[in-house]
Amino acid sequence: MTWLALLPLLAWLYLLSLHGRFWLAQPRLDDAPAKPLQSWPKVIAVVPARNEADVIEQALKNLVRQDYPGGFEIRLVDDHSEDQTGTLARQVASGSDGRLSVLDAPERPPGWVGKLWALHSGTVQTTEEPVYWWLTDADIAHEPDTLRRLVTKAEEERFAQVSLMVRLSCSSLWEKLLIPAFVFFFQKLYPFPWVTADRRGISAAAGGCVLVRAETLREAGGIAAIKGAIIDDCSLAANLRPAARKAGRGLFLGLTLQSHSIRPYSGLMEIWAMVARSAYTQLHYNPLLLLGTLFGMLLLYLLPPLLVLTWPWHGNVMAALLGAVTWGLMAVAWLPTLRLYALSAWRGLLLPLAGLFYTAMTFDSARLHWLGKGAAWKGRVGAGKSPAA
Repeated sequence: MTWLALLPLLAWLYLLSLHGRFWLAQPRLDDAPAKPLQSWPKVIAVVPARNEADVIEQALKNLVRQDYPGGFEIRLVDDHSEDQTGTLARQVASGSDGRLSVLDAPERPPGWVGKLWALHSGTVQTTEEPVYWWLTDADIAHEPDTLRRLVTKAEEERFAQVSLMVRLSCSSLWEKLLIPAFVFFFQKLYPFPWVTADRRGISAAAGGCVLVRAETLREAGGIAAIKGAIIDDCSLAANLRPAARKAGRGLFLGLTLQSHSIRPYSGLMEIWAMVARSAYTQLHYNPLLLLGTLFGMLLLYLLPPLLVLTWPWHGNVMAALLGAVTWGLMAVAWLPTLRLYALSAWRGLLLPLAGLFYTAMTFDSARLHWLGKGAAWKGRVGAGKSPAA
């Protein structure tokens, strides 16, 4: 039993020391001031929206209030909403001094994911290509200087993509347990410093906020190149990387507190659906990868606390001690992300519980795929099965 307890300890020592410093919750765009540029390039924001009536007004008003000195316009693409999304968006547009326009997405062709079809529709209907496209979700609120910071980062450091993991809603009991864990696991899967440094072929983005250079997107085949991707943000980044390298530019992925989601999760099942939608896609629909992932999650997150809590029964002091050290290491690793969400340090001890839930969500994602219900979102089953590159 002692050697079994040693395995997760060695794994966590590797993760903390050699896995891209992912757990430090860095880099953050908020740490750098929005410096003035000699000239500000033109930017067009494209907002795909489907059934967003509860949040669309706030999101669009925050975009309209962007304090950006250069040319800037916003396009809301209504993806066949069944509520008042289009009507409310047009009301905001009427008071935007022409900065905001509302488009209706054409009928979606076979093989396209709805969000990507809306983004494609918003990026092809233009007579003059901007320097940057700003792809941002309809449930995100941005501080007025967000676009300044994004463009400054891209221009000064030659990035073809500047993407931000926005602050997700985290106020309810389930959100406090599962949302910081979601951010932590995403950083572990795609260490942000490695994305920026272009190490180990890792390319990633966070779909809620992506500033992308228009010529790079065009060179990479546009949104059409990833039309069936369920994990659209990371697929976009992977598709952009070769064209960005060719132009001598990089990709940036960071965190921010200045942009945040304005839609709370109603409970466990809404978070569950979000994860189950794409977890099996991330595993390339491979049963062997699924088994390996489930085993790895249980080994890394569940075994250490079990060794501690069941010590009176198994009686192996060394195994319990190793389990306690490992449990403490994972709590320390989660601490920077908990601080990002202004949560108490003691919650770090709950990471194994969060890991158990995400293990179950991953298996459920595979189950839904096997039943033909995979990638269901907002009343649709995903159009494509393209895994993230």
